[in-house]
Amino acid sequence: MVIDLRRCVGCNSCSVACKQVNGTPPGVLRTKVLTTEKGSYPNVRLDFLPMLCMHCEQPECERVCPVGATVKQENGIVTIDQSKCIGCQFCVMACPYGARTFVEEVRSYFPDKGGMTAYEKARYAEHSAGVCEKCDFCKDRVEAGEQPACVATCGAKARVFGDLDDPDSEVSKLIAQKNGTQLLPELGLSPSVYYINR
Repeated sequence: MVIDLRRCVGCNSCSVACKQVNGTPPGVLRTKVLTTEKGSYPNVRLDFLPMLCMHCEQPECERVCPVGATVKQENGIVTIDQSKCIGCQFCVMACPYGARTFVEEVRSYFPDKGGMTAYEKARYAEHSAGVCEKCDFCKDRVEAGEQPACVATCGAKARVFGDLDDPDSEVSKLIAQKNGTQLLPELGLSPSVYYINR
């Protein structure tokens, strides 16, 4: 994935789309947008940094998982098998990007309104308490030939998804032409998410 920081307006539509498509409970964010202020008054601007799992070539989370619940798939997407996850949170601690969430409990957004909504009842069956979750690039959508939800919903067209192994793909061309960079490259994890900076 390539994220063009020059285009990101910090609208958080990526975060909302991700929550809706994945039906995640309160406190579980698979993607988020960090906001920082740059400059000094009166020349101040907001900078936005969308964050998600980086799907590293050398995933530290996979290395530390004692039960093999975290696996890097052949297509490069790093996934968690929730049926194997024991909730030890080693992967949460090992990820330098803060991309994993431990699900303490699966609860309603509106507990004082009489329990779970129909949507929550339908979707929360996909989530378990006591395990970890993370972005999987909407792998079901990708396998069906669709874009990840965050890419499909980005009104500013700041996100592009594709095959990094194909030099003719749009993501590969953007990285080459616009000097795409990875976060924390010094760690040697080789993330699959690149950023185009201002």
